[in-house]
Amino acid sequence: MSGSSNPSFERDYAAVLAARLGEPRRFLHVVAGPRQVGKTTLVRQVLAEFDRPSVFVSADEPALRDTAWLAAQWERARLAAKDAGKRGAVLALDEAQKVSGWSEAVKRLWDEDTRAGLPLRVVLLGSAPLLVQRGPAESLAGRFEILRLPHWSFAEMRAAFGCSLEQYLYFGGYPGAAPLMDDPPRWRRYLLDALVEATIARDVLLLTRVDKPALLRRLFELGCRYSGQVLSFTKMLGQLHDAGNTTTLAHYLELLAGAGMLTGLTKFAGAVVRSRGSSPKLQVFNTALLTAQSGLTPAEARADHEFWGRLTESAVGAHLANAAACGVCELFYWREGNREVDFVLRAGRAVVAIEVKSGRAPVALPGLAAFGAAFKPKRSLLVGGDGIPVNEFLSRPVTDWLQP
Repeated sequence: MSGSSNPSFERDYAAVLAARLGEPRRFLHVVAGPRQVGKTTLVRQVLAEFDRPSVFVSADEPALRDTAWLAAQWERARLAAKDAGKRGAVLALDEAQKVSGWSEAVKRLWDEDTRAGLPLRVVLLGSAPLLVQRGPAESLAGRFEILRLPHWSFAEMRAAFGCSLEQYLYFGGYPGAAPLMDDPPRWRRYLLDALVEATIARDVLLLTRVDKPALLRRLFELGCRYSGQVLSFTKMLGQLHDAGNTTTLAHYLELLAGAGMLTGLTKFAGAVVRSRGSSPKLQVFNTALLTAQSGLTPAEARADHEFWGRLTESAVGAHLANAAACGVCELFYWREGNREVDFVLRAGRAVVAIEVKSGRAPVALPGLAAFGAAFKPKRSLLVGGDGIPVNEFLSRPVTDWLQP
């Protein structure tokens, strides 16, 4: 994120963070999101314009960082806060979760400052939301507030890099990779090496117990290949040719979702128990992951109508999934027999059904009709085809479709 507004959710994250840091009440501020969405840039820009001294440090080399190092950095910030008087100071810890035992250490140091009345504000940054949230949830209850950053939206990539809809569908929403769009082979290598491999190796495998890392990697590749499709865990095991079990696959899919890569949408059934027992609909959080894994060039992808249709649906799904990851709504799919709805949004009592069509010809929509009869949604939307243009849907915040 740059410090400009975020068209995807109508939130200026820089302004939100600055306002929170300036509030009288102290919170630990956790800035969480996938790799390469601009967390470090955002925090550095806020600190550069903030009217208080700051200390920014990174624990991105876990072998060289421990709680003693963390305490030493905290002491630096304490000295800055004391020198600043009532204004206080800010300490920003990037990749804090890579320090073993970090949450307990942060709790102890934070509580010491609270008792002493020291005006030190603290920002924690982390690449994987699941990993960042686990520490605070266990040790820092009542002390922290999370600011979630999603992948970049079509509106943001268009404003920052002039992306057309076709470019966004293929190259997705990674700002760091955008300068390489004119060189697709180089762009693909960057995606696979600097983003996919780094996320799996450094954000998932290094920090979480994974007994079958090869299975997790193959699950990610399978999920990208089948993004937009419903696939049971039993069929996944058959595709992966592994002797694992469905519980392991479900756990690995949760880890990939926490890292902002791939999620499995559950079936909307009105009853939570039935919903959780459904086969997942695989969905990437960024279409760049799908196209980079496919190996297709932009021209080949565009010429393959079936692939382009799945890519279009996955882009809509990614737009919705990022909103859901930020707490805007819940996201599901629906299917009964041969009737289905691509996406179902729920926010409170409001339910919205969404069907995606990549072609322009008018089509019958038996799935939307059946869902409407069964659940009486607030509205039913067709995206693409003769419905809402895809570029328009992706340009607007998801909250627009949930409002009266």
